[in-house]
Amino acid sequence: MAAELHPCSGKLIGLSNSNRTAQRNQPVQEFNHGLVLSREPLKDRDVFTVRIDKKVNSWSGSIEIGVTSLDPAGLDFPSSATGLKGGSWIVSGCSVLRDGRSVLEEYGRDLDQLSEGDRVGIQRSTRGELHLWVNGQDCGAAASGLPTGLWAVVDLYGKCTQVTVVSCEPPSLAERDTERETVEEREQEDEEEEVVVCGVREEEFGGLTSAVNLAAATNGTLEEVPELPPTNNRPDKFPNNLEPETVLTEHQLFDVLNNAIVSLYRSEDNGGGDLGGGGIGRDSGTGSRGDRGSSSGGGSVNGTSSDSGGGTGNTGSVNSPAGGGGARLGAVTGGMLTNDALLFHEKCGTLIKLSNNNKTAERRRPLDEFNNGVVMTNRPLRHNEMFEIRIDKLVDKWSGSIEIGVTTHNPNNLDYPATMTNLRSGTIMMSGCGILTNGKGTRREYCEFSLDELQEGDHIGLMHKASGALHFYINGIDQGVAAAQTPAVVYAVVDLYGMAVKVTIVHNHNHSDRLRRNNAIMRALSPDVGRPRPAHSLTPDPDTPDRLLFHSNCGQKAAIISEGRTALRPHATDDFNHGVVLSGRPLHSNEVFQVRIDKMVDKWAGSIEIGVTTHNPAYLQLPSTMTNLRSGTWMMTGNGVMHNGTTILDEYGHNLDRLKAGDTVGVVRKEDGSLHFFVNGVAQGPAAWNVPPSVYAVVDLYGQAAQATIMDDVADLPPLPEDSSEGPTVMSPSSPCSVAGGNSANDLRFHQLHGTNAVITNGGRTALRQNCRSEFNDAIVISNRCLRDGELFEIVIQKMVDRWSGSIEAGVTAIRPEELEFPNTMTDIDYDTWMLSGTAIMQDGNTMRNNYGCDLDTLTTGSRIGMMRSATGDLHYYINGVDQGVACTGLPPDVYAVIDLYGQCVQVSITSSSGPQDNSLCTSNITEKSFPVHSPVAGVAHRLHSKHGKNVVLLGEGCQAVRVGGYAHGIVFSAKELKTDELFEVKIDEVDDQWSGSLHMGLTTLAPPELPSCPMSGLSPSLTQLRSKVTWLLAGSEVRRNGLLQRQNYGASLDRLTVGNRVGVKRCSDDTMHVLIDGEDMGPAATAVAKNVYAVLDLYGRVTAVSIVSSSVLEDAGSVKAPSLSSDSCSEGEEDRTPVEGGEPALVPNTVMTFLENHGKNIQLSHENLTAARVSSYNQGLLVTAQPLPRQQLFQFQIDRLNASWTSSLSLGVIGHSPDRLNFPSTACCLKRSVWLLQRDSVFHNSLKICENYGPNLDTCPEGTVLGLLVDGNSCLHLYVNGMDQGVAAQDIPTPCYPLIDLYGQCEQVTIVTNNVATVGGESIKARCQGDMEKADMVDGIKESVCWMPHPEVNPNKTCEYQALCSRFKDLLTLPDGYFNEDAKYNLCYCESCHKLRGDESYYKRGEPPRDYALPFGWCRFALRIKPHCDVSNSFKQWHIAYHGTSVGALRRTLDHAQLLSGTSSIFSVSPVKTEGPNGYSEPEENSSNSLPDRDRERDREVPRVQLSPTMRYSGLEMFAPKVQFRDPRSHCCHQAQVGFQVCVRPGSYKVGPQTLGAIEPLDPRFSNTEIEWITKDQGGTLLYGLLIRVE
Repeated sequence: MAAELHPCSGKLIGLSNSNRTAQRNQPVQEFNHGLVLSREPLKDRDVFTVRIDKKVNSWSGSIEIGVTSLDPAGLDFPSSATGLKGGSWIVSGCSVLRDGRSVLEEYGRDLDQLSEGDRVGIQRSTRGELHLWVNGQDCGAAASGLPTGLWAVVDLYGKCTQVTVVSCEPPSLAERDTERETVEEREQEDEEEEVVVCGVREEEFGGLTSAVNLAAATNGTLEEVPELPPTNNRPDKFPNNLEPETVLTEHQLFDVLNNAIVSLYRSEDNGGGDLGGGGIGRDSGTGSRGDRGSSSGGGSVNGTSSDSGGGTGNTGSVNSPAGGGGARLGAVTGGMLTNDALLFHEKCGTLIKLSNNNKTAERRRPLDEFNNGVVMTNRPLRHNEMFEIRIDKLVDKWSGSIEIGVTTHNPNNLDYPATMTNLRSGTIMMSGCGILTNGKGTRREYCEFSLDELQEGDHIGLMHKASGALHFYINGIDQGVAAAQTPAVVYAVVDLYGMAVKVTIVHNHNHSDRLRRNNAIMRALSPDVGRPRPAHSLTPDPDTPDRLLFHSNCGQKAAIISEGRTALRPHATDDFNHGVVLSGRPLHSNEVFQVRIDKMVDKWAGSIEIGVTTHNPAYLQLPSTMTNLRSGTWMMTGNGVMHNGTTILDEYGHNLDRLKAGDTVGVVRKEDGSLHFFVNGVAQGPAAWNVPPSVYAVVDLYGQAAQATIMDDVADLPPLPEDSSEGPTVMSPSSPCSVAGGNSANDLRFHQLHGTNAVITNGGRTALRQNCRSEFNDAIVISNRCLRDGELFEIVIQKMVDRWSGSIEAGVTAIRPEELEFPNTMTDIDYDTWMLSGTAIMQDGNTMRNNYGCDLDTLTTGSRIGMMRSATGDLHYYINGVDQGVACTGLPPDVYAVIDLYGQCVQVSITSSSGPQDNSLCTSNITEKSFPVHSPVAGVAHRLHSKHGKNVVLLGEGCQAVRVGGYAHGIVFSAKELKTDELFEVKIDEVDDQWSGSLHMGLTTLAPPELPSCPMSGLSPSLTQLRSKVTWLLAGSEVRRNGLLQRQNYGASLDRLTVGNRVGVKRCSDDTMHVLIDGEDMGPAATAVAKNVYAVLDLYGRVTAVSIVSSSVLEDAGSVKAPSLSSDSCSEGEEDRTPVEGGEPALVPNTVMTFLENHGKNIQLSHENLTAARVSSYNQGLLVTAQPLPRQQLFQFQIDRLNASWTSSLSLGVIGHSPDRLNFPSTACCLKRSVWLLQRDSVFHNSLKICENYGPNLDTCPEGTVLGLLVDGNSCLHLYVNGMDQGVAAQDIPTPCYPLIDLYGQCEQVTIVTNNVATVGGESIKARCQGDMEKADMVDGIKESVCWMPHPEVNPNKTCEYQALCSRFKDLLTLPDGYFNEDAKYNLCYCESCHKLRGDESYYKRGEPPRDYALPFGWCRFALRIKPHCDVSNSFKQWHIAYHGTSVGALRRTLDHAQLLSGTSSIFSVSPVKTEGPNGYSEPEENSSNSLPDRDRERDREVPRVQLSPTMRYSGLEMFAPKVQFRDPRSHCCHQAQVGFQVCVRPGSYKVGPQTLGAIEPLDPRFSNTEIEWITKDQGGTLLYGLLIRVE
């Protein structure tokens, strides 16, 4: 027949090359509809062969091939080949399907693993058998009984996108010769392929025959094993004899040899003595199958009887008793050569459905019924025969799960019960973790596993030993003897009860089984096979000083090379798991197992994981990833530690996911049973305790990790820390805390003694509960000393879990920690203890008082709790610094603070507010910046905006949205703009399945306050049609921008969400939109997202109701900034910044700082070691100074050069030991000893995060930014950004310390600033400064600048793109330069990056009397020239600050008069038009008052007025400042812009009134809507100070 494809094909197929090449169109978007058939039916013995031309990695699955009796000319092509019915046989992966149903599970080569260039063919033999050919090799018969007239079928499925037909002819002689390979000549990677050894010449098969003969010869027999004659026939089942038509597969040959060898070992194990004792017996008579042969030798034999007259050989298995002769070889032809494979019996429970040749059992109606799912085997179990099943499907509805066991009842005669435990005779079942005999419990805790906790994919097995003992196996692990004596004849039974729905019998043809058979064969063929030897062990003697190597049994996608020293995932870019490897022997005590990462790939998330396990690799069925193993396993993954798949430490050490090629990781089990990990040779501290001996090392080549090699040179590793207070040592009862009590004011710590589940870290300042998702109590911690009178002990909640009821409990006790026997919870103590639990005050475990002023169960992450005993013996509690009043009285002196990390509360840290307070019990005004451990301050729930779609109703004060009609018009917005990295999250409350589609969610620049009041007129029916402003959204799994498709297959589809699922959205600092589903970040969905965006969601289709579950962060508007080194800052706070206490700070001779010659390998120093540059790569850029940093001296450096090709940027900090001989790692975060590091907006100590949301994000610092470090007199570390102190970053900095800089990512060059450094905090300066200040200069404790304009300095944001864009728009306005200040350094940008770098507060006060005003965040200010006749100093110091929104057309007239004019641009005189002006922007025309209502027109004529506001959130609304479009002359992109003025207003010249827009929601959190609008009618009462521009 012609080697062509039929012109009729699947709907996505394109044919070319004379119909010999087929290509699937849209291969990245579609994975199916790629079906092609041969042009003509196949002829017998013709192999229809195609070559794989192209593959993509977007999908799973690959090419499928087979035959069908359906004529392609009239065929309605299904989406895939497995959908073909009516006589179709398809090979998919390594399975064979007939009419879509599996008939053979493990066959031939796995087609999914074939590569481009591989050839695959299909053939119908003359005997009606289906054969698969791969690269010219026959994989054997896949099916039999095929009719004639079959067309070849090829499915370009999944990864396979193009094939070409190469031939359609019978196999060549060379291919047939290739087929005749012996098992020894097979390569290891072809173990999965079944090879038919048919037609093999005698000399070619001699190797295997010799192996069998050798095994026989060792037992003294001279008889030869019959040879296998050549044949092409391959029966479906095992043959009963070795007639000429008999053919064995590789698996069968292994079984034959394995049984022979196992019989040898059994004779040894049973005391068989010398291997040379007996002979192989043959039964002289005729027997039927199942009869046992008699012995002709010295002991019992596994006999094989053969009838000389052609009778059928007996099969049986009888173990040689102790003291018998030798082992016999009867097992070669007995036992395995039988048609009786273990299957499920046809008779089964009423709800059971059998499939897959009775190897699979499934319970029908699993959501309606939980029992009547009993199945039994089709025959009794043989001695030592493994019966194993795999759990295929579970349902999460019922309690209880699968049960398995044995019974003496014959399934043919049994009346099946509803559940097998109801049977009261002859039955032994494993249920849960116990054993039931005849329905009654005989062993309550048989093993550590519970069948109820197994998951899909887990294996359960049982074995009836020859001794009568019954053993159960879970995932290949023997659980020991379940019953000592069981009857001789038993059937295996499985009860698909409760959660268990579907199981499949596993016939043990997996990799580890073959590995064990291979090992047995190699031992049988070894020269010393006949010598006496000790008991068998698959691992060497632990005392033998043998080399640590990887075990040959490894994950499915892993390989071992270099004589066992190197492990790799050869196809790391295709698969991310199945890369588990174990050591070849157990680790000795104190033996370090260390590997080096050789190769990484950038495709996946996650990376290498390392740990130990009690499981022997020879018998372990390796999981896809080691953290899936639920017993005897400890793993370090990321920066956490997991035990049996459950996290026990969240933030343990260095994050393994950040390692690079060349880094090393290690693990060691100490003699005391503690487990320690190493990263780059640095000990990470104890990770677990009570780890048993004889554990194997485990490496999981997961995700990015592709190859690792065992390191032998581990002798130079530092000794493990014992009781050092440095490093990330976790304190526990077995590792005492080194922090002793002291007398200093800030020495409050947690005591080294604590509850069983508590862990103390961070030098005694942080306490956490390990196993927080499996344990809810036993986590009591206590202060290290008594509280003094009037001393506050305050902690901040850092982590909570949404799993338990109840939360933190706090109080005091008079019991010394050494005398306290820590109970489960502190309220169990019945003496000398006072606790606050929820709202109840409890003394000695009894409730004294309910409804106290606060409820601890309602506190969230970031909340602060404090306790204080006053001098009068009263106990006070403080919540977020606010005194809640007297809780109880009469407390004795010398009480300890107690915290119970109960229920939801997982981790707390002591704040720096802890310490002596005055006896007036006033609250402290210390800012959050002074805390050593930071968390977001208490938040308030997000709200939805009152403007929404017409079918939406808001409930619960705007926290819930319900669609009350239809399927659309359900758009809702967040009430406020989202801050950077602020998550807006909702939970789905209700769905209506009558609709299709689902929730849409995203971000939009459309401001809801700008919408019309009528909800019907301003919103589209659905979010995908909202295009009036830029909107980014996720619909299903598609990302769209203004309705246009940007990305497909983004993540989990929103269409699949249901009640209880959570979905959130946030805008990250890199201007990307991220969507989170049930807390899991799906990654960046869109880029270049605008800064001022609202969250928006659409209650569309199925989803009808959602409620908000996220909170916004409150701004601490009243906090006071720490003193700065300089008062001449160019920020809006130029007048408001608190200067250093003194007009001229005292100068001290500063130590000249230079960089040390010892540095990272990519660093090059210049300019007398003042400048450092990274000359290659993105890391290896560590620097330290040659001189230690003196106390109260500021060390500053400037960022000279950034490279936008990389991500992230520099980090800086101090190191507490000499760096002269320091071996620098690749990044600063790898340093673990006495290091404090500032990275992004977090603070780390020895790589553990101790502070979040500190200062600006260092990754956003532009070129020219000056960064500084200072350690004050109290040993506190401060960060300075452009001279502005960001507050205390860390405490207890040692002396000496050395500044540390990591030139990472974008940051490539820095230079030390060598100016004189001011001393901070001198008392004499402070006293002199206070005396010099005038009353008018002090406003709420903030000293104002004497000068109205700051001294010029270098603009820290000279590279700000937003400021440059605003400047280009200003140039388009063609305003005269004379209106503006000549010095451009006074122009300020208030974009998010710029104002954070300056450390701007959100609000300031100005004038006499002082009045609040807000900074114009999001705008850019251009300073205006002040007229000479204006009294600048007096105006700026005593006048108030306000804002005025205006139109572009009114700018020139206003600037000409140098003040706002009455009636020129009131809010009633704006009407935008969309005509484009000559300068590239379109502006609204100014309307006269003719457009006003008559009443307003008269009022405007009578009382001319100007509207102002103290915040641009009001004056910047589009009604006041209409938007105009313009085209950026540089990028040629269209933008929208608004303009306004910052003005000084004379006090008394204006009236404060309510907003006139009818807004319901607060427009600004600081200003009430009733006082947000200022109206002036006084000409000359305003002074123009700056032009404001905002561009979208």
